[in-house]
Amino acid sequence: MPKLGIIYNDSKSVACDLTTQVQEQFQKKGWDVALATGVGGLLGYSSPDSPVCHTPMDKLIPPGFDETIEFCLVLGGDGTVLSAFRQLAPYGIPLLTVNTGHMGFLTETYVNQLDAALEEVLAGNYTLEDRSMLTVQVRRGERLQWEALCLNEMVLHREPMTSMCHFEVMVGHHAPVDIAADGIIVSTPTGSTAYSLSSGGPVVTPDVPVLQLVPICPHSLASRALVFSDREPIVIHSASEQHQLVMVVDGNGGCYVQPKDVVHIARSRYLARFIRLQRPEFFRVLREKLGWGLPHIAKPTSVELP
Repeated sequence: MPKLGIIYNDSKSVACDLTTQVQEQFQKKGWDVALATGVGGLLGYSSPDSPVCHTPMDKLIPPGFDETIEFCLVLGGDGTVLSAFRQLAPYGIPLLTVNTGHMGFLTETYVNQLDAALEEVLAGNYTLEDRSMLTVQVRRGERLQWEALCLNEMVLHREPMTSMCHFEVMVGHHAPVDIAADGIIVSTPTGSTAYSLSSGGPVVTPDVPVLQLVPICPHSLASRALVFSDREPIVIHSASEQHQLVMVVDGNGGCYVQPKDVVHIARSRYLARFIRLQRPEFFRVLREKLGWGLPHIAKPTSVELP
């Protein structure tokens, strides 16, 4: 019996209605259907009193989901997509992402195109696009305090956000550098169009095997975004022994990082597998979602200026 997975945003009525509709449709065809909400992939936050507050990243897989699932349908916005990959990437399950939100930068199709999209997938008329993810860990000595799987970015900053901090960063075998800034972002190519872009980082096409380090409001003209090979691991800790830091992953959850804690970041062995119904065209998505590359043509005015 073939098996379908559905992860949906249960706070949106359209996603809930579509989940019921697709479940009934596939069950009538003899499919087994596993359901889960995007809540299962939310990382949550630790607190100063309880700094160890996490589920191991390979234990977020929802009940009923396993390697036998043909593909998974994701009904929601970008947040639900990020959550779904945190839950399913360890099994390598391909995701067909359907936008029921607003921006939908990570989604492949829309609600009004869902029936046609499912027909194409069932007919095998699709390709898979693999995107890199990050493994993020916070360690205190030999003890693992917190870990997460991330598709977009890791952000490390002081609390409150407007307080500057000194970060010591070591990329691969290279000599460590000191960065004075409100915070730093380590981003994948997928995350280059998210917080990293808002902080002045470059857009990186998803197929380029790199990571980028972007200081947030750096206190130096010399501290700018750095792009480097994703084969290089990153080690970060605070250069100050007085201030705790806050780490946020994919804008979703995170933990407190104490002065003696060390943050380890590396490309994950897990991949985010997107189902593509047509050849991936990243520049088209940039144009449609972010307005990149649109022509700016000055038009004559019919109003006479004084």
